[in-house]
Amino acid sequence: MSTEALWAGWRMPFMDRAAGQLETDSRPCVLCEIVRGGEASDDDLMIVHRAAHALVVLNIYPYTAGHVMVVPHTHGAKLSDLDEATRLECGELVELAVRALEVAYHPEGFNVGMNLGRAGGAGFADHLHTHVVPRWLGDTNFMTSVANVRVLPEALSQTRDRLRAAWMKS
Repeated sequence: MSTEALWAGWRMPFMDRAAGQLETDSRPCVLCEIVRGGEASDDDLMIVHRAAHALVVLNIYPYTAGHVMVVPHTHGAKLSDLDEATRLECGELVELAVRALEVAYHPEGFNVGMNLGRAGGAGFADHLHTHVVPRWLGDTNFMTSVANVRVLPEALSQTRDRLRAAWMKS
């Protein structure tokens, strides 16, 4: 079986940025940039919900539709870098994210977790965050199996809007 190439030109800026962060710490943390917001709107940043100590944002390279991350406002690589209020709020936001995803997508299960440290698989090793990934039986379809590609059924902006609406109902 031969491997087919699938063009994914949108991935290169992400890969370049990640490579730059490996080489130097002079580049700003992407997750801190999202937390700060700056001139970008919450819509542009794909933020689903902001809270006092953390926020919920769509993963812009999702494993499945609805894949979100709970990101503390505090920049830190370890759980011990967060104060108690932030740790508690992050746990509550994970629970609320699961509820909103249940309302919006009716998944059959979830993967919830953190990749701590680069060796642990963290793409942003210096700013811990929790992934909440809705799952369905058979969601690893033939595209993932034969082409190492994921097929997502809607645009990120639609996912963001759907989750915001579901957040209010959950």
